Amino acid sequence: MRVVLDPNVIVSALLSSSGPPARIVQAWREGAFEVVVSDSLLGELRRAFGYPKIRERIDPEDASLIVAWMSTEAIHVEDPGHHGLALRSRDAGDDYLLALAASARALLVTGDTDLLELGEALPIHSPRAFLELIEPHLTS
Repeated sequence: MRVVLDPNVIVSALLSSSGPPARIVQAWREGAFEVVVSDSLLGELRRAFGYPKIRERIDPEDASLIVAWMSTEAIHVEDPGHHGLALRSRDAGDDYLLALAASARALLVTGDTDLLELGEALPIHSPRAFLELIEPHLTS
């Protein structure tokens, strides 16, 4: 299974080591699924780690390490652009995630309500819902 993790899921995983986002990242590390990234996704993740409220809670060195790790461990694909995207988010800044998931034939995991409300038309899950989907297949 291929998955696109919204940067908000990665940030949340570092903010709370016991919540669904952290358990999702751990499941990825254990090989439960493949993660797909693009330059746009990694760029948004870098920007998010630079926000003052996030920098207060996540060490910049840890943030750099997670971006580097994702860059090497995830499947890196070219940004697909938004051309031909049948469905769009209320927040146009999130459309790249929809395009990335669609072009990679991947499920999108996000905490963003604008994206989650599109879940009936596309395979989009909240971190909790995705964890419930994969937990029966995890070994530990």
